[in-house]
Amino acid sequence: MRGAESVPGAVRGARAMWLVAIGAGVCETVLIVASGQAGGDAAAGVAVRAAVFAAAVLVVLRMAAGRRWARWLLTVALGVLGTLSLTVEPVRWLARGNSITELVRQAGAVDLLFGGSRVVHVVAVLGGCVLMFVPSANRYFRTRRTAP
Repeated sequence: MRGAESVPGAVRGARAMWLVAIGAGVCETVLIVASGQAGGDAAAGVAVRAAVFAAAVLVVLRMAAGRRWARWLLTVALGVLGTLSLTVEPVRWLARGNSITELVRQAGAVDLLFGGSRVVHVVAVLGGCVLMFVPSANRYFRTRRTAP
């Protein structure tokens, strides 16, 4: 097994970015539940999110260990599909002519915390995706065996 010193900085950075993104997702979940906006069966929603977050952490750790399948799973499932799920509704909201300035003016503390967490979440996902594909990361993944 390779030591931490043999893992390129880009891959270590990608791991950190993905863990920040997962942490932001946890923060968003806590804010939704604490504010009472979770709706009907909040416990089921939290359980599903907890399972997704736990699985994501495991995949991030496999990616950092050089598993190519994990890099691609993160890219497609969270980088593409996950980012779409985080951004489609805000883009639709803006397309309907709503104003960010007015939104911020009327927002409460929970809204601002949630918005800030969502920005961190998206930036961390995009950063994690980019860092997984820089030249030093590509070399690292190319030299790793395909074992789980």
